[in-house]
Amino acid sequence: MSNELGYINYEDTIRNAVELMALSARTAPKSAGEDFVEIKILYGDEVIKLGEEMIKYGIENNKRNFDRDGENVKNSPAVLLIGLKDAQTLGLDCGACGFNSCSECKEHSGLEFDGPQCAFRILDMGIAIGSAAKMAGILSIDNRIMYRAGVVAKRIGLIDASFVMGIPFSVTGKNIYFDR
Repeated sequence: MSNELGYINYEDTIRNAVELMALSARTAPKSAGEDFVEIKILYGDEVIKLGEEMIKYGIENNKRNFDRDGENVKNSPAVLLIGLKDAQTLGLDCGACGFNSCSECKEHSGLEFDGPQCAFRILDMGIAIGSAAKMAGILSIDNRIMYRAGVVAKRIGLIDASFVMGIPFSVTGKNIYFDR
């Protein structure tokens, strides 16, 4: 029986690829060796639910491109979520978060994400996201880092984190995340 990838078991290949992406995110360097990065992989019904909820959120809140990105997510076999959970400040009192001292940087609930976040922890998350996307690139897998997927994944409880980004990926003949 043939499938889109020919002789390769499509579902196993996707699982292996997204697990390698998650592994790259997990092992990415973190400030002071402290890991506050939360990682979750969505498949099947969770991916469809996320895409549908993204479309709904965009309509209800009059926010553009949630529909476009939601359709992309619905057409993706898996989504990797990467976020920050219970991230503590690094303790440098550097002011990059917008406060003069780390003790002033108190988390509160925001409209889409909770913050403020320590700039170094956001960098940690960014490095983890970049590592996952790099692995997808090495494996020749189309992907797109999506703020909108993170907003809705957090909102509907698909991941327990304060600040989240999503990375859907696709393995088709044309990259579905561009020329949209």
